[in-house]
Amino acid sequence: MKITKIEKKKRLYLIEIDEDEHFYITEDTIVHFMLSKNKEILPEKLKEIKTFAQFSYGKNLALYYLSFKQRTEKEVKDYLIKYDITTAVIPQILTQLKEERWLDDSKYIENILQQNLHSGDKGAYILKQKLLQKGIESQLIEDVLKDFDFSSVCIKTAQKLLKKYQSKLPKRALENKLKHALMTKGFSYQEIKTALEDLDIENNFENEEELIYKELDKQYRKYSKKYENYELRQHLTQSLARKGFAFDAIKNALREYL
Repeated sequence: MKITKIEKKKRLYLIEIDEDEHFYITEDTIVHFMLSKNKEILPEKLKEIKTFAQFSYGKNLALYYLSFKQRTEKEVKDYLIKYDITTAVIPQILTQLKEERWLDDSKYIENILQQNLHSGDKGAYILKQKLLQKGIESQLIEDVLKDFDFSSVCIKTAQKLLKKYQSKLPKRALENKLKHALMTKGFSYQEIKTALEDLDIENNFENEEELIYKELDKQYRKYSKKYENYELRQHLTQSLARKGFAFDAIKNALREYL
């Protein structure tokens, strides 16, 4: 076998064997095997060249993919499969990328968690789910998570939520809203309990009075079309209770309203 042509095609080189067989290789492959036109190639060596070319091309693709941002091992693997890199050489590519510190799932986890500590609003549970979706092993995530404390993030998030809802909800409904929102963001029961105690939510009687009459107007328009007297009072009471108003406050408001 003889190389009858080597022609540059953008980032790759087209190589021709005996004016019949054609395939693409990288510049690294040419250098590694000292390939040149008219060079004789044994069948065994040709197979080796093709394997190395796949490895070299795959690694270059991976480095290009990693140049935009940090990726997980699974993300890089999927990217290489997408570009038809032979599955047999992908483990070799990943191993070399890890040896050269281009890939490090532990570091990836640490960076995500650090970003969340500084500017995020998620708890450990949600972060773990997101990392699992990136293809990172559960045990590896757990090993890194155990060194992180999310209490400060939970408190900071609770403070933001309080500012958002405190003028819109009565105390009991506000507390329930904050608890549910923090649970949804993945914080633990103890972290939520500590955060709410740190907030020290107080009753704002003037605000609650304004809220209850505003809600009462709304519910009265809804139920007065169907009910009256005792039944109307019962439906209004139940509706306001579901909104988080205390029964004493509801009783007082209804006494003045009806």
